[in-house]
Amino acid sequence: MAFERLIIHAPNVHTGGSKALLVELLASLSPFGRGAAILDRRLELPLALPGEMPVQHVSPSLRERWMAEWNLAQLADERSHVLCFGNLPPLFSCRGRVTVFLHNRHLVSSTDLADFPLRTRLRLRGERLWVRLFASHVDEWIVQTESMRLLLEKALRAAAAIRVLPFVPAGMFECPPQSVEAPTGSAFEPVDFCYVASGEPHKNHRNLIGAWTQLSQEGLFPSLRLTLDSAENRRLCEWIERKKRQFGLRIDNVGRVGADQLAAVYRSSKCLIHPSWCESFGLPLIEARSLGLSIVASELDYVRDLVVPDETFDPHSARSIARAVRRHLGSREAAPSLGDGKSFLRQLAAA
Repeated sequence: MAFERLIIHAPNVHTGGSKALLVELLASLSPFGRGAAILDRRLELPLALPGEMPVQHVSPSLRERWMAEWNLAQLADERSHVLCFGNLPPLFSCRGRVTVFLHNRHLVSSTDLADFPLRTRLRLRGERLWVRLFASHVDEWIVQTESMRLLLEKALRAAAAIRVLPFVPAGMFECPPQSVEAPTGSAFEPVDFCYVASGEPHKNHRNLIGAWTQLSQEGLFPSLRLTLDSAENRRLCEWIERKKRQFGLRIDNVGRVGADQLAAVYRSSKCLIHPSWCESFGLPLIEARSLGLSIVASELDYVRDLVVPDETFDPHSARSIARAVRRHLGSREAAPSLGDGKSFLRQLAAA
């Protein structure tokens, strides 16, 4: 069934998992492509959109974003189905049917934003307010997991049409298993664990490295591969390098990898570790499971919405992460020695 007129509104999507899902959506337009698209100028598309679909490109400035919202309201008519793919409702009321695809958990949860840079904190707080103020412009919300549905339902504090409709990029891992090329062209060395994630605070790299530090003090040195962009995450990467030198940690950061290199990162790893404490849809969990990797992850709803992990931990505790890694490696932790009242008093007297 084709849309009479589909308008895809995504003026703020250009990186990460959101980009991967938007590209998949745009690649699937062919029988449904009558309409228009409003896209972020920074979005690099590896495909051509249907010829009959005009595209407006929007620069990341307040003026252009405001103009994009105004243009959307003018563009939509009674025959239109507007799909807002960037989490936010339309700023202006639109004719036709309006659907918002919400995939940023920060906008509907009460997560503490203190660790985020000031500019990011202000943006997220503004977008939280945006969702609440303009929710009345939306006919239907789409989320990807049941836990996100419950969060959104609570955040809106009113009856709303919410559908759980997850999807993933098709054919992402169709390259042959032997195609394991690093960004430099050399083969990735096998590692015990990988963590495919950007460097935002909720991705929890500091507790992860804290766990690796603790394991090193116990004589365990599992290897770990990260995908942090060193330019965007300079301070975090410098801190990780200091910890590597100080404790002899076996950590390899290959930087941001493209979709064509992602399978190689997974296939060179035995296990995905995923310590993030806030996700709307943990795409790496699905990617890793599809390739047969073990998974050690946070004991949180977003994880079990998607996979059954092999081991879990409290993401807010480096010790808990270290214990889960130890269990996965088959290394038993010595049970604490417990005495009775007499032994306690003997030790107290001997001090």
